[in-house]
Amino acid sequence: MPIYEFHCEDCDRSFETLVRPGHAEDAECPDCHGARLSREMSVFAAAHGPNEDAPVSDGPVMGGGGACCGGGCGCR
Repeated sequence: MPIYEFHCEDCDRSFETLVRPGHAEDAECPDCHGARLSREMSVFAAAHGPNEDAPVSDGPVMGGGGACCGGGCGCR
């Protein structure tokens, strides 16, 4: 499951949480239980690969090797 970073619009708190793919809208703030959340770009996601909110780089796409170790092997 991916870790997403959110910012709660109700209590102004930022937090990380595990979210099942396709269920980011089900997340809630662990402090105030608010649902008015904005998803933030994590430093890890920005450095290690594209996400659905970020543009894809023009660099070469490598792969086809099965399991990846998270970017250390050069695939993305």
